Amino acid sequence: MNTSIQKRRLALFAFFFIPGLSMASWVTRTPAIRDSLGVSIAEMGAVLFGLSVGSMTGILSAGALVDRFGTRKVMFTGLCFIILSLATLALGVAIASPLTVALGLAFFGLGVGGAEIAVNMDGAEVERITGKHLLHALHGCFSLGTVFGALIGIALNALHFPVSLHMALIALVCIPVMVTAIRHIPVRSAVQNDEGTHADGKAGYSRVWKEPVVLLIGFIVLAMALAEGAANDWLPLLMVDEYGFSPTAGSTVFLGFAIAMTLGRFGGGLLLNRYGRATVVAASAVTGAAGIAIVIFASHPALAAVAVILWGLGASLGFPVALSAAGDSGPNGAARVKIVAVAGYVAFLVGPPLLGFVGEEYGLRYAMIVVLVLVALATFCAPAIHRRGVGAKPVEA
Repeated sequence: MNTSIQKRRLALFAFFFIPGLSMASWVTRTPAIRDSLGVSIAEMGAVLFGLSVGSMTGILSAGALVDRFGTRKVMFTGLCFIILSLATLALGVAIASPLTVALGLAFFGLGVGGAEIAVNMDGAEVERITGKHLLHALHGCFSLGTVFGALIGIALNALHFPVSLHMALIALVCIPVMVTAIRHIPVRSAVQNDEGTHADGKAGYSRVWKEPVVLLIGFIVLAMALAEGAANDWLPLLMVDEYGFSPTAGSTVFLGFAIAMTLGRFGGGLLLNRYGRATVVAASAVTGAAGIAIVIFASHPALAAVAVILWGLGASLGFPVALSAAGDSGPNGAARVKIVAVAGYVAFLVGPPLLGFVGEEYGLRYAMIVVLVLVALATFCAPAIHRRGVGAKPVEA
């Protein structure tokens, strides 16, 4: 592998790590943020709805922006919004303004919704160039970022460190990483189709999104991304409100989830090579559904906390593996990756805030039944993602 590709891979790793670090930084402080704002679960769901608004804007505009400017500019702009979001969150908590916190989350959703679709498209292009699995490791870097963010958040929760200063410090750390890494992404980088032209035209999309295989892959991504996003947004609060954990202990449970996600994603290459995509995703969905079910129905807090490990392991591979499968499920791979990525990020960023409204009515535990049903159904869709090898090279770990 040549040096430029190696540096490009490292840059993409950094661009997944930053959102993971940023998200875990505020997720682990959600009990403290909720208390600072003095809001209920439903009101916290309304604050998180800012994330949904920003996410939908970023997700729906990402394709057109990549077509016009290339993935590099979209990545960079999205990451700038993520850093701006942390600064806005810091301000919102400092002045105890739910509206300002919602605006900060909107900036975060806008940044992640745009940047991560561009990073996934660039990662899919690198997969085709190198003939090696990459997307599961890229998403592993997101999970690794959540581990570091959770560790920091747990420590600062225990120290009662000001949330505003915490968010500001994370923003400052991310800036030099972003500025250094962006130089290694080609200026006009964008995923192309097999004929070497951009595959993002309306005609291409109108054909691709109607294909049954793309719809099935999209459903898998939607279900597994929602399982990940629901834990990221609500797990600490679920453990605090439903099982009586302290904020520090609730964040520690989230750390267990993040570690399980990270191990699952970085270990995924070996499993994929040995058992294939369909088997791995089916087993992941079963494992994730078992973990979520135990968290919902457990009679003892310790059992629920341990089951989070199954939830994390089960949710770890579905999203990135299905994205890889979309790229080689037929011609016009760019359109396929983008459509499936949109489904995933809608579920990951928009779905969890909506669960807050269900949680206010029935409790956060029972709101997770929605996630459980979708993940269980994804098991039956797994055969759709077996490798078809359309224009693909042999894949190595």
